[in-house]
Amino acid sequence: MELFYVSLLSFFVLFVSLSLHFLFYKNKSGGRGGAAPLPPGKTGWPVVGESLEFLSTGWKGHPEKFIFDRISKYSSHVFKTHLLGEKAAVFCGASGNKFLFSNENKLVQAWWPSSVDKVFPSSSQSSSKEEAIKMRKMLPNFLKPEALQRYVGIMDHIAQRHFADGWENKENVVVFPLTKNYTFWLACRLFVSVEDPNHVNKFAEPFNLLAAGLISIPVDLPGTPFNKAIKASNFIRKELISIIKQRKIDLAEGKASPTQDILSHMLLTSDENGKFMTELDIADKILGLLIGGHDTASSACAFIVKYLAELPEIYQGVYNEQMEIANSKKPGELLNWDDIQKMKYSWNVACEVLRLAPPLQGAFREALSDFMFNGFSIPKGWKRFRWEKMIPDEKIVVNPMPVPAKGLPVRLYPHKA
Repeated sequence: MELFYVSLLSFFVLFVSLSLHFLFYKNKSGGRGGAAPLPPGKTGWPVVGESLEFLSTGWKGHPEKFIFDRISKYSSHVFKTHLLGEKAAVFCGASGNKFLFSNENKLVQAWWPSSVDKVFPSSSQSSSKEEAIKMRKMLPNFLKPEALQRYVGIMDHIAQRHFADGWENKENVVVFPLTKNYTFWLACRLFVSVEDPNHVNKFAEPFNLLAAGLISIPVDLPGTPFNKAIKASNFIRKELISIIKQRKIDLAEGKASPTQDILSHMLLTSDENGKFMTELDIADKILGLLIGGHDTASSACAFIVKYLAELPEIYQGVYNEQMEIANSKKPGELLNWDDIQKMKYSWNVACEVLRLAPPLQGAFREALSDFMFNGFSIPKGWKRFRWEKMIPDEKIVVNPMPVPAKGLPVRLYPHKA
């Protein structure tokens, strides 16, 4: 699993012109002679390619249909298409995934659609690859185990408040909206120390619009998901800049800690040249991290609840482990890192859920040079899309993250003391 893949959505590669792509590859493929052929497939309509069909299968709850239809049609686990404004080759199956992972930054590199670049305008001041390198150097200091240990109590505190407000004394709840609320609340607290539910809720609807339009056809017209996402990102960015300005004052006056969250870490950490990030750059980085806390983690939490409801013997194993830890704590005592280390069965369950229902259905890569795969030529500049099959008998809507179609309503049966 790519750790915090969605959290690091600000790592993007700038687009190559579509017209240059068309002219270059039309001429190149037209005179290939005895060279290896391109993968089978078609590029669909001008500009939009096959994007509408690709997105619509997710909206209808069958995201795998776009992939499997083409595997069957072309009798190949690699095929060409045109998605989100770019020509692409889709790699399917274990061999394709292994090839991409083993050739990261050799033959391919991370890439995101142009809609992402336009939602995060400050990333255009330097290449996405440079931005990614900066973040990878900065984040390990904040995300390393000894740093994460400090936040276990905070996470427990937020979880207790969340369950008290949204679950206790309820006969029925709809799980997915609640998991979104919890993970976003937690992300706001850990990243920018915003804990007040009213302040968190102020961001909630704009983030819904942003997440829905981030991976979409980049048509900036009133009413389109992309247009709504840009407006939402502008609103959130202004709010974040206000928080950043106040944090600078609090740090100068000793009212805030240099280690209390990622925001303080970003404000006080310079690059190898002694240069600090601007307020707008920090806002965009925080924005990208908050998006990760808004959808991917909430999707994973919802599916854990789903599978535990379907598999009572697994539920009982998780329940027994958690109750053993809870009974070892004094009244009011929060969880700590040692408690987390005891959750081995629960961790295995969570990992298996991530395998069965991954929060992201694939990832994009850009070809750094011409290369061969399975007898087909993949031209430089073409894009990587990895795919994992969804559970076939579940209605899952993907927009762009997999979510239960009805929000996963459940009936609650509290354990008697």
